Amino acid sequence: MERAGIDVLVCQANNDYMGGALRYLCDVPAGNGYPVSLVFPREGDATLVRQGPVHGDQTLAAAAGPLHGVGRILTTPSYASVGYTRYYDAELIVKALAGFEHATIAWPASAEVSYPTIDYVRRELPESTFVEAWDVIDHVKMVKSPEELELVRRTCDVQDAAMAAAFAALKPGMRESELTAIAEFTARSLGSEQGLYLCSSWQPGHSFPFGPPHNQAKIIEEGDVVRLLVECNGPGGQYAELGRMASLGPVPEVMVEECDFTIRAQTYCMSLLEVGVVCRDAWHEYNAFMVNNGRPAETRLHCHGQGYDLVERPLVRFDEPAVISANMNITCHPSYEVAGGYDSWICDNFLITGDGPPERLHHFPQEIVVVGE
Repeated sequence: MERAGIDVLVCQANNDYMGGALRYLCDVPAGNGYPVSLVFPREGDATLVRQGPVHGDQTLAAAAGPLHGVGRILTTPSYASVGYTRYYDAELIVKALAGFEHATIAWPASAEVSYPTIDYVRRELPESTFVEAWDVIDHVKMVKSPEELELVRRTCDVQDAAMAAAFAALKPGMRESELTAIAEFTARSLGSEQGLYLCSSWQPGHSFPFGPPHNQAKIIEEGDVVRLLVECNGPGGQYAELGRMASLGPVPEVMVEECDFTIRAQTYCMSLLEVGVVCRDAWHEYNAFMVNNGRPAETRLHCHGQGYDLVERPLVRFDEPAVISANMNITCHPSYEVAGGYDSWICDNFLITGDGPPERLHHFPQEIVVVGE
């Protein structure tokens, strides 16, 4: 902040999946769609603004309890669904910014802040200078500390167990929602706080896209291929994601062959991510590899960082200026469709070690699981 000339950061989130800037600065996850805001000065204690009683104003020891570095909590009952409360949080943010009327105020994740909040704060502090600070905090968040890496490993262990439990219970006649419920129950039992559990099932040659919870009513049938994604955080809030396919019957040879190639593609993509590599260069090299091997070029976000955000920089994509550094937690999930309507896909997390090839952090076997064998 000092190098960038920033006096104070203001961040806001209403969910934990993409609220990593907030959690990184004070270890408070947002949830339920309720806005949580933080005023984080370069010097001194931070002020947290969140859901609670009208005119709530609490002072606390910043070094105590789970609210790391927070010396004051301001509360208000505001809701995105109630239009007349749209400025309630902003009013408290301005209150917390007393003394910064002529300062440089930065948004570390402005896309996560509501329009009414940004509009109100800028109008009430016309003498302040407002700047973007996503690059300032991203370069710190992307590289994991030893403590964070231990939490990432715990998340991957949780996901391995959740995938194993779900596939052990998989059988014809159960709904997709039952399968994801088993995965979620296992993950929550092992300390996960929240996450995404996506599933789809289909007869070979008739693939179907991932289904979120409201589309998981389909009954799984004999002969189906099932795709399951466990994308949750673990104890401490670090995200990773594990994805595998299973078959309730013999696996078509084309799927076995494509699974082998998909693993090869994942390995190749990760081999490109050496320390100092520009992410967009890796993207172009990966797509050249796919095309040269007769597969479609990737147009999705197939490889990216994770941490306190479910999707976190760096993105291995054409528009990412960041370079790869040691101790990044990277997920890689190549996916494509081949002739005949067959999908191929796999998902794992890797640690950029800096002194050798990336380390795969998940231990679940890289194969199509055949149920009943």
